[in-house]
Amino acid sequence: MRKTYLALAASAVTLVASFAGAEETGSIAFAAEADGETTVSETELTDEVVPVFVEGEVVQELPEETEATEEIPAEAPKAESLHALVSAMPAAGQLSEEMRCLAGAVYFESRGEPLEGQLAVAQVVINRSESRQFPSSYCGVVYQRAQFSFVRGGKMPRIKQGSAAWKRAKAVARIAHQGLWDSEADDSLYFHANYVRPSWAKRKVARATIKTHIFYR
Repeated sequence: MRKTYLALAASAVTLVASFAGAEETGSIAFAAEADGETTVSETELTDEVVPVFVEGEVVQELPEETEATEEIPAEAPKAESLHALVSAMPAAGQLSEEMRCLAGAVYFESRGEPLEGQLAVAQVVINRSESRQFPSSYCGVVYQRAQFSFVRGGKMPRIKQGSAAWKRAKAVARIAHQGLWDSEADDSLYFHANYVRPSWAKRKVARATIKTHIFYR
């Protein structure tokens, strides 16, 4: 009986030792895998996440072209008069929808006016887009209900694309958009033809009169 007990005890010890050894072996294998994962993680942090500080000055190169300069020539033309500036503006290049709305307002509202009057109309549209009283985009201003009589049914009439008047309107719109020439309209938000007398004009401050248009703030 004693021998049987001793034999059972010895077997139990052997079994425990074997289990412990197997468990220890498994723990080491897991630790090795864990270490491997930790090493990869640390490599990624070092290469991609952890900032690297340098003693010298760091200069970041800027992109050569941005979306904001799409409507703006690399070098804005210089001229001694508005007429010369309009003539110097490049005719090539497709207008964005916003610029088309601005040029359309110039074309339909003032193509028979002198260039100063056309620029003033463009300036009013721009001023409105920058004022909290009106929509914040050129198209929003132009298509705002009951503001511009040439807009009918929420649409702009067809433009004679090849006409000299449209070419001038596009040039004037670009000049106004880029602020290349100061307008007599200054900060005006309203205008009307001088052969009408709208009631709202009495409550506004006149800024300029250019041929048949009067501009107000």
